[in-house]
Amino acid sequence: MDLSLDDFEVLISEDRIRERCRELGQEIRAAVGDGPLVCVGVLKGSFIFMADLVRAIGGPLTCDFLRVSSYEGTRSTGNVRIEFDLTQPIEGADVLLIEDIVDTGRTAEFLLQSFQVRQPRSLRFCSLLDKPERRVVEVPVDHVGFTIANRFVIGYGLDFDGRYRDLPDIRALNPKKEAELAH
Repeated sequence: MDLSLDDFEVLISEDRIRERCRELGQEIRAAVGDGPLVCVGVLKGSFIFMADLVRAIGGPLTCDFLRVSSYEGTRSTGNVRIEFDLTQPIEGADVLLIEDIVDTGRTAEFLLQSFQVRQPRSLRFCSLLDKPERRVVEVPVDHVGFTIANRFVIGYGLDFDGRYRDLPDIRALNPKKEAELAH
């Protein structure tokens, strides 16, 4: 599948993303209080969102990352595995897990279960985007940036074949191109 930027339309503007990050930061800090927070970003898609979000959360916090995979080539195997794990323990800590998107819920379920085993004091889950109509496994998402329809999206950390992560907004594949690809 060969797609260009012309095949996408702006779904969520840069200004709206910036505003929502500020709101989420205030919401999260109110929920966790003034104490230290460990923010864990799921690579690669969450890195831009996480940078803006942690600045909006403020207060004492540390950042860590992990990377998971459920794909071989372009197909999901349905099995999630950790490719790069945390560099600090989270036992007894207040933890915020930060994802770019929740669709089927399988990766989120895997991460939440694997984090609970590590015995954090509290665990909250934040996702920039939520696609509830794609849900196969119900998972609790404590903080959602935007709920979107089942569309293919890029930008603000999300990619297509490694490209377009740098876009300041979130773009969706236009309906005409989606229809072409469906046939």
